[in-house]
Amino acid sequence: MPQYFFGKWSAARMADGVRIYAIGDIHGCIYHLTQLLASIETHVTAFPVPRPILVFLGDYVDRGPASREVIDQLIVVRERREVVFLKGNHESYLIEFLKNPAILPEWFQYGGLDTLRSYGITPSSHCDPKEQESLATALSLAMRRRGHLEFLDQLKISYVCEDFLFVHAGVRPGIALDQQSEEDLLWIRDDFLHYEGDLGKIVVHGHTPVLHPEVCSNRINVDTGAYATGRLTCLIIERDRMKFISNA
Repeated sequence: MPQYFFGKWSAARMADGVRIYAIGDIHGCIYHLTQLLASIETHVTAFPVPRPILVFLGDYVDRGPASREVIDQLIVVRERREVVFLKGNHESYLIEFLKNPAILPEWFQYGGLDTLRSYGITPSSHCDPKEQESLATALSLAMRRRGHLEFLDQLKISYVCEDFLFVHAGVRPGIALDQQSEEDLLWIRDDFLHYEGDLGKIVVHGHTPVLHPEVCSNRINVDTGAYATGRLTCLIIERDRMKFISNA
């Protein structure tokens, strides 16, 4: 079970008996997800805790080859563990495509073609508006049959546990945490990443790929770019300690 770091960190603390496993952006990488979930199960078995919670930070689809399989696997995980599924900007794009098929060319720039193919849907090289609508209908039907539309409908925008806020992209500095816009929570980068002040909670996020987990005084980035690096990372938080594990 590979590790990056283990130690006591700041004054932030998780409640006794609670252990968080926060998983970074998966992006259709089912092999990496399966490996990491096995490592998490091994860790839970070796070090039992009353309440282990798996928090997935969003971006389950696009870029990688197996978006459909990833959501299938996450639904299975939900049946045996307490889980929190957050929405990422890529899920937001997928949902918007189902409502507005005309954004297909833009979605393709974010890896939407890989998602369509994972559901057995292959568009032509030049999609006219009629085909765009047909593709959206086919994808909606395929996702509905597998319970994936329900999965998307239930995604949360953020999750607070003790001194930590879990969110896909980050927060807007200077705005109360309960007043944050969905757009910022799913998309923000520079204004959040370059801010070194107090954010109200320690923000655990993904969205911006880094080669190794990034630990700052006010935030922790868990996105290690699985679709490009082959490395999917999980942050473990327990009491006042943290640890990183990965699939490779």
